[in-house]
Amino acid sequence: MRALLPDLPEFRALNESGGVPGAELAFYRSGDLPAGDADGAVLWMVDAQTRGHLLKTPGLKWALTLTAGIDHVRAQLPQGVALYNASRLHDRAVAVHVVAGMLAAERGLPGFRDAQRRGGWAPPATPGASGLRTLDGLKVVIWGFGAIGRIVGDLLAPFGAQVEGIRSGTPGAERERLLAGADWVVLLLPSTPQTRGIVNAGVLSALKPGAWLSNQGRGNLVVTDDLIAALRSGHLGGAVLDVTDPEPLPAGHPLWALPHVLITPHVASTTTDLVARGAALTRDFLLDLAQGRDPEGRVAEGRAY
Repeated sequence: MRALLPDLPEFRALNESGGVPGAELAFYRSGDLPAGDADGAVLWMVDAQTRGHLLKTPGLKWALTLTAGIDHVRAQLPQGVALYNASRLHDRAVAVHVVAGMLAAERGLPGFRDAQRRGGWAPPATPGASGLRTLDGLKVVIWGFGAIGRIVGDLLAPFGAQVEGIRSGTPGAERERLLAGADWVVLLLPSTPQTRGIVNAGVLSALKPGAWLSNQGRGNLVVTDDLIAALRSGHLGGAVLDVTDPEPLPAGHPLWALPHVLITPHVASTTTDLVARGAALTRDFLLDLAQGRDPEGRVAEGRAY
């Protein structure tokens, strides 16, 4: 089995100490692909043009994207090539990012940091009408309650938050009930034709006054103009956004200047050891294939299982 891997030191190291049994490894960079056939390609940190060329490699049977999202790969995937994703590589980091944003917002940390830069004290004005809050007793609704959502729930348990989830099969009336009672709505949905723009003016207006929105799913889940209107009106308490639409936000975009908005640049899954963990996951993946097992993360009908 010949596999094409990113030309990074952590992946090159897989060839040391006898390599991966049953696998011949070849390495690519953007614009520089090894010649010849290959059984599969591991896709990461590569531009769209190079990714397209990788997916047209003669003999290709499978592709592993070391990302949680798959839309960018599916758009270029040839028919008959099996697709795998690596959501498990990112689940815990994203969950930690969700909880970190909630804690920072409830304790007013962004505002205090702004005051620090001005060289003064800031009043304790934060989401709750009475000032700084803990998460104890707050109702957190996770919209897209999969692996990441379950980890978020586990992490929030010691803080006393009440966590409930919305899944694809949740009845509409139940979804509306959960959203109407939420102090926090956390978006962990993928971008699909059914979810794009799912958080619009109607959904936002149905949230209770002062509720916060946290989006670590995809930017286009939210109608940005409707979000801005809800924030400006004061109906929403605030928003924690790791993803936006457009992305990246251009200079001068209204979201930059709105109070009680905490924006991070699509880094929820980033950790200092991410590349090393990606290489380790790749080795396990290749061993599974070489030993006749179907690896975790195969995508079917647009979803991974």
